[in-house]
Amino acid sequence: MIPIRLLEGDPTARWLKAAYADLRRSPGVSLSYGLALSLLSWIVTLAIIADERWFLLLPLLGGFMFLAPLIAVGLYEASRRHEAGLPVTIVDALSAVRRNAGQIALMGLVLALFFLAWTRIALLLFALFFGSAPPPVADLFGAIFLTTDNLAFVLLSNAVGLVLAAVVFAISAISIPMLLDRDVDVVTAIATSVRACRANWQIMIGWAALIVLIIGLGAITFYVGLAVAYPLIGHATWAAYRELVPRGPLDPAG
Repeated sequence: MIPIRLLEGDPTARWLKAAYADLRRSPGVSLSYGLALSLLSWIVTLAIIADERWFLLLPLLGGFMFLAPLIAVGLYEASRRHEAGLPVTIVDALSAVRRNAGQIALMGLVLALFFLAWTRIALLLFALFFGSAPPPVADLFGAIFLTTDNLAFVLLSNAVGLVLAAVVFAISAISIPMLLDRDVDVVTAIATSVRACRANWQIMIGWAALIVLIIGLGAITFYVGLAVAYPLIGHATWAAYRELVPRGPLDPAG
């Protein structure tokens, strides 16, 4: 069993400080990641609007949080290479998955299943409450959030999303950085992530809330802020992994 640390105080400021330092060391790689995500978000949003399926926006935005830990694998690699004193290029970041390709792919499959489950459940709840004739896009926000008519929909969808998000966060908080850094299997990485979250539950709840806040702020700026917010969280996740899981005698030096 891989050991974990029981942290004291609130380390999130340290994690973000380390993330900012990593971002400054390789701004081209980090911001390229962020800008690509912003551009992809715009493309998906415009495609949804053009297809008049605007009701998919909120489920997909929430579902993005399920896949975000996997997409950031290149950012973890950049932080790992900074730590080891190695140069960092965009090729290094994009080819990072090769370090443990099979297990990272399995982890990606797990997260994708959660993503599909959430989007299916969200669409089912939307259909149950709004039927086949949802309100016009201009009235969507008011129909959902500014009246009590759909309070049950808001409460139920948020409750389901919170449960799924909590599970996904627990299994992925440090598992993908671990798969990148060590020759371990996905079961071991998930189990270690869950144990780290459980042992440091107060810290990790705060960290999860901060992630949602930072990514949310990036999203409401019409995705422009994601160009910085996403790489910052990616690098901070590596810092969190390094504090939560001590190095072992057989770990690679870099």
